[in-house]
Amino acid sequence: MGNKILDNLLKEVMVHVAGKQAEELAILLNTKNYVNEFIIAKKLGLTINQARNLLYKISNCGLLSSIRKKDKKKGWYTYFWKIEILKSLEFLKQILDKQIEQLNYQIKGRQIKQFYICERCNIELTEETALLHNFTCNECGDVFKLKDNSRMIRELKRGLDRFERKLILVSKEIQKEQEKADKIKLKEIKKIEKEKEAERKKKSLERKKLFLKKKAEVKKPVKKKIAKKKAGAKKPAKKKFAKKKIKKKKVVEKKTKKKAVKKGKKR
Repeated sequence: MGNKILDNLLKEVMVHVAGKQAEELAILLNTKNYVNEFIIAKKLGLTINQARNLLYKISNCGLLSSIRKKDKKKGWYTYFWKIEILKSLEFLKQILDKQIEQLNYQIKGRQIKQFYICERCNIELTEETALLHNFTCNECGDVFKLKDNSRMIRELKRGLDRFERKLILVSKEIQKEQEKADKIKLKEIKKIEKEKEAERKKKSLERKKLFLKKKAEVKKPVKKKIAKKKAGAKKPAKKKFAKKKIKKKKVVEKKTKKKAVKKGKKR
């Protein structure tokens, strides 16, 4: 269900800015999505140019927002519109504040000052102005009579009470819309922070990978050098061992020859 109080307040704003024909815009544009200007014109029973003039007039007060999309086939732009609820309510609040201020001024003036009236011509004058005319009407010559302000004051106070009650409603709706706007803003902030955090993690991971890669590249030549050293150390060892073997063999051969020679001599 829609908010009837809000709908009526928005209607009042539209009528104040662009006249009675703009009243239905309050309901038509109070949506989550932007509305095609051709649909607006059709709903209001206006030509597209009339609808645009109406929309531009309200938009100039900052009460509507719009986006445009290009028609790929025809090449022209179509505008889509939406009412700015919070700005519209704040606009209405300003109007009510001025009306309340004016009524308070009038009530105060009626309570302090005296007014005179010509009953025949229905002309009302302040005491100062009546005094300048010698309390006589220039139009008919009748003498001015002191006006009873009590009835006028009661009417002004009724009007003041009506505007003040309406101001309370507007203030409540502003608070609701502000809370909604704050929630949306908070979601957007959280979303941005989440995206930033994901970006930071991604960069951190990339830096880590790059570091490990460089580390691996540094280790490779070191390993090769160690391998070469080990290989170089083993080869000479093999040669030394082979030489020792040959020496032993020669020693053994000499000993066997000597033994053979000794045996031959004994025979």
